[in-house]
Amino acid sequence: MRVCEVQFKKAGKRYYFDPLDFELEVGTEVVVETIRGLELGTIVKKTKIASNTLDSELKPLLRIATEEDVVAAKENEELEDEIIKTTKKLAKQNKLEMKVLASEYTLDRDRLVIYFEAEGRIDFRQLVRDLNEVYRTRIELRQVGSRDAAKFIGGIGPCGLITCCTTYMGSFDNVSIKMAKNQNLSLNPQKISGSCGKLLCCIKYENDVYDEPREKMPDVNDFVMTADGKGKVISIQILKRKVRVLFEDGNAATYSVDDLKRDEN
Repeated sequence: MRVCEVQFKKAGKRYYFDPLDFELEVGTEVVVETIRGLELGTIVKKTKIASNTLDSELKPLLRIATEEDVVAAKENEELEDEIIKTTKKLAKQNKLEMKVLASEYTLDRDRLVIYFEAEGRIDFRQLVRDLNEVYRTRIELRQVGSRDAAKFIGGIGPCGLITCCTTYMGSFDNVSIKMAKNQNLSLNPQKISGSCGKLLCCIKYENDVYDEPREKMPDVNDFVMTADGKGKVISIQILKRKVRVLFEDGNAATYSVDDLKRDEN
């Protein structure tokens, strides 16, 4: 079946919608109904998928965005900074330890969603009541984790570029310490952690390049048989498929992994 992928924020998640009979091009702004209400999004891809791969029935596009829709969305966006300031003020009055990150109205202002980060659970019921008195709409406070918080805030990565999560990443992949070990990266948390305090997302990017070659290589401290005898592996170069071997006489040499045999004794 035909579907279109709609994105609501730059570097945000993409969602499938039924395009119906609309003539759409990538970049077209559309109005759709989500679980939060009416929202303005942008077509980022047109594709076909098998209907049995969907978890639920696709929602249809409501309409191609009009000039009034675009203006309304821009006006809502211009209110976000003031909403954040007001929420911070009210949170302080309620003595809530929380970091207010972002806010966004639905297109028709039927709902206001405010994102925050906090350690542990927060009882924000009074804050919701206070906000409702100010904005007179449905208020939703949504607690997010440290990665999503860093995405809202933005920043510069250790590579010197703007962080990937704020420029193009729509969702976060699982990153493990095993991936860092496979790439022979320093396990110093300060060197392999991002501004969110979690492992750098870019560790995942090259993992597939290392995974297959790594399976065929011995581990450091393994004993192997070489053309010059038995020795102990003291270092490996995965991409070059090279292994440094130390012999009992104190000499060391580098070999291609294809020229080695693992010593099973």
